[in-house]
Amino acid sequence: MSDPFDGRPQRIAALKEALTQRILVLDGAAGTFIQGYELDEAGYRATRFADWAQDIKGNNDILILSRPDIVADMHRAYLAAGADIIETNTFSATTIAQADYAMEDLAYELNVEGARLARAEADGAATPDRPRFVAGAIGPTNRTASISPDVNDPGKRNTDFDELARAYGDAARGLIEGGADTLLIETIFDTLNAKAAVYAVQNLFDDLGFDVPVMLSVTITDQSGRTLSGQTPEAFWNAVRHAKPLTVGVNCALGPDLMRPYVEELATVADCYVSAYPNAGLPNAFGGYDETPESMTEHLSEWARSGLLNLVGGCCGTTPAHIEAFADAVDGVSPRSIPNRDAKMRLSGLEAFAA
Repeated sequence: MSDPFDGRPQRIAALKEALTQRILVLDGAAGTFIQGYELDEAGYRATRFADWAQDIKGNNDILILSRPDIVADMHRAYLAAGADIIETNTFSATTIAQADYAMEDLAYELNVEGARLARAEADGAATPDRPRFVAGAIGPTNRTASISPDVNDPGKRNTDFDELARAYGDAARGLIEGGADTLLIETIFDTLNAKAAVYAVQNLFDDLGFDVPVMLSVTITDQSGRTLSGQTPEAFWNAVRHAKPLTVGVNCALGPDLMRPYVEELATVADCYVSAYPNAGLPNAFGGYDETPESMTEHLSEWARSGLLNLVGGCCGTTPAHIEAFADAVDGVSPRSIPNRDAKMRLSGLEAFAA
């Protein structure tokens, strides 16, 4: 079966072609943008959820249904700033993450409508010479398959592979139905979670009879240079390379001053395109972010000129002003060339091994 969504195969082809020509620009933080509205509980509820039985303030994804005007404004702001790719506002739109608000049953609808909102704004900003693309955002959930939530019980788990795969698969199906051009499995802190997501989307593609590109982005949680579940960037790559992603990269957790070595490590080993979207620094004592568009651009411009990037954007604390600065900085800079690596058996534990 061919992809029934009008225009998506052509956009995917255009996306792949654009990645060979220039460094593309991803959007910035959703949470930071939404926080600017200073919504209270009633602001999150709006009309549809006025009588919801528990508090939902902080559930940014639900604004897709309660305040789609805010989400559309965010997409328009990042597109106007120069983003080639905008993410759906669906980072926590899984049955697992939405269970915190007793909104599990809304997860599929959130993904469909979130993709439709982004699709409409991307199409509105697109021109024949510059199409705009939608990445369906799939966050890691608030559970981990590899680590116990109880320090006194190392074997305990609050989720498992099958539950994660079901949640990711439902989210991915909704994003594709709504019109996303790619699936972005992001902020990966546990590689087993990511492998459940990859397994789910590959099964989904088999069911649908067509596929869309998959993008992966890992989080290095601190200066140890490892994910929360203990892997180095190269070991992570060896663990997920079988997914044949369109891009692999690093996002969140660190600011640009600390993230560079991990981006460079992936840029050296990955035989696909590489992305980076750092935080605007580490959170300060007030929970804010101190990196300005100018200070971040100084780093990201150097990364681009050093041949590390194919896709650049911003994570927590970044704004349309940051994205505009990044877009200006990489304009005209040649994208990273994908390396040709010798064929070897490459394995992954906590560290990479090649034989």
